[in-house]
Amino acid sequence: LNLELTVAPTKQQATVQENTGPAVSTEAASNASAIVLRGSDLDALSDNPNDLAADLQALAGPAAGPNGGSIFIDGFSGGQLPPKEAIREIRINQNPFSPEYDRLGYGRIEIFTRPGTDKFHASLGYNFSTDKWNSRNAYADQKAPFHLHELRWAFSGPVSKRSSFNLNLTREWVDNGNAVNGVTLNPQTLVPTLFTDTPVAELRRTGFTPRIDWQLSTNHNLSLRYSYNRDIVRNAGAGGFNLVSRGYHHSALSQTIQVTETAVLSTSAVNEIRFQYFRPDHVSQANYPGYALQVLGAFNGGGNPMGRSTSTLNNYEFQNYTSVLRGAHAWRFGVRMRGTTETSTSPQNFGGTFTFSGSLAPQLDAASQPVLDGLGQWVLVNISSIESYRRTLLFQQRGLSAPQIRQLGGGASQFSINAGNPVISGGQFDLGAFVGDDWRVKPNLTLSLGLRYETQTNIHDWRDFAPRIGLAWAPGRVSGRSRPKSVIRAGFGMFYDRFSLGNTLTAQRYNGIVQQQYVIASPDFFPAVPPLSSLPGPVPPSTIEKVSPTLRAPYLMQSAVGFERQMPYNTTVAITYANSHGLHMLRSRDINAPLPGTYVPSLPGSGVFPLGRAGLVVLMESSGLHNQHQWIVNVNSRVNRGLSLTGSYMYSRAMSNTDG
Repeated sequence: LNLELTVAPTKQQATVQENTGPAVSTEAASNASAIVLRGSDLDALSDNPNDLAADLQALAGPAAGPNGGSIFIDGFSGGQLPPKEAIREIRINQNPFSPEYDRLGYGRIEIFTRPGTDKFHASLGYNFSTDKWNSRNAYADQKAPFHLHELRWAFSGPVSKRSSFNLNLTREWVDNGNAVNGVTLNPQTLVPTLFTDTPVAELRRTGFTPRIDWQLSTNHNLSLRYSYNRDIVRNAGAGGFNLVSRGYHHSALSQTIQVTETAVLSTSAVNEIRFQYFRPDHVSQANYPGYALQVLGAFNGGGNPMGRSTSTLNNYEFQNYTSVLRGAHAWRFGVRMRGTTETSTSPQNFGGTFTFSGSLAPQLDAASQPVLDGLGQWVLVNISSIESYRRTLLFQQRGLSAPQIRQLGGGASQFSINAGNPVISGGQFDLGAFVGDDWRVKPNLTLSLGLRYETQTNIHDWRDFAPRIGLAWAPGRVSGRSRPKSVIRAGFGMFYDRFSLGNTLTAQRYNGIVQQQYVIASPDFFPAVPPLSSLPGPVPPSTIEKVSPTLRAPYLMQSAVGFERQMPYNTTVAITYANSHGLHMLRSRDINAPLPGTYVPSLPGSGVFPLGRAGLVVLMESSGLHNQHQWIVNVNSRVNRGLSLTGSYMYSRAMSNTDG
């Protein structure tokens, strides 16, 4: 049979409403206190990465809790802030109670980088700045020099019909002067003299960030991004009381590899697989070797006590997140696994430090001889640290012995030195799994429910469940094209903090065996540093750092309630009250303090110590409390196509019995 089929015309109509300004909504991720920057809005931000980070922190405002906010790059924690030209979108304080994140949304910054383009695009930017309009530091004789050159290049385009690329290059030259203000001794006369200087620290920064996107098939897309950033700083560390000799050379190299595979499983399901490898490598080298010199309140000289310090981290992060739409429900669930290894070399104070402080000493006449009173006794006066240092050099030149110098008010008040193995290494793994549902109960009511579970190695804590709940309700009736004018939001959630690998390494380094600390009061061998085996006087036991076996992850119980209102002239206002109650906050405590009434500072060897040995034994424990109240007001206004205004005010009051 020859059957002819006629193609019948079909008519489809779509109505697109222009988003002329901010509006309130009951969607979980559309809270009016959030800020979303894209397109031309990004042009108002700073080009320099450090200034850009400061801009974003200012927009995010102070975060809830004691540990500040968090930054995510393409969904990954950590990593290096990308150049502004590589950024597609920035979201700030969005969906604060989402179970996808381990930190509260207030203070959270999410940055998404640009994919490739289907046509070739290129841009070149150059920024130049000098100290011409800078003011002089009041503590410096001359204005500190400053010269900045920033060169940025962005290039994007197609590779094939199914792939595209985006490439960003940055290069910076910054010479920044720092003001040194102190009191030193004239080398010839040994007379205390006010000293100012403006040494220059040189920064050279190089960045290279390519990204390639492939459409593997109709439903699968692959994104690969690599980031290379290197900072070299010469003569850092000078400024304030620190002389140029305390400067050091610093090199920071960070490399990041990100791989993301997005799969459209069906018309209502999307799965994302992400992997990131982040490797920061830091090297700091003192400009001058040898002992460090501290003359309190006058100047810090000698060499930098850091010696040659290095730190190499390897961070691995894997994520698998799935989003599913089922009627009035929007499900999202997944798992995140992170692993970190670190090798650290820290010969801190291996060269020793001499400290000079003021004391009660004989008054000297013009010939540097003690002044006698009517009874023939020395007249005693309080002398400054710089005077004690001057007398030490003066009487050493005259050939006096160390006891005689100390009797006349000279001599260092303390000498400290560390010894042992400067190299330490360790690793840590943590896991976070979550499930969340944004349920559109009614057109004017959205209920968000979620649960997150976290755990980690290096502490014995396997019970970190974090429930999350959020509610957005628009009073009145919402239907069709009508938008709500007011939305009331409320939420509650538990948010855990991880016990960092750095704390574990500190306990390993200062366990009393790997490294030892020697502190000698009133040393008589300045400026020579004797062998450790020949150190005279009392050598107290080294400070020992321990991790409590009952330590658990600290957490915040966060609650918030807010009112959002659509105002005239494309303006929204959000008023939010947030309360944070933190339990098991981290703090350190000396568990070997001498028993009351047994220790006399002027009597060496006194004191009864609970652990049977003298010296500090610092226990890292999770016994602190934290309470915080915050009032937050956000105003967003789209005045016209070319002008948008964002303003915020926050009142925050926090009380805690621990500072970490």
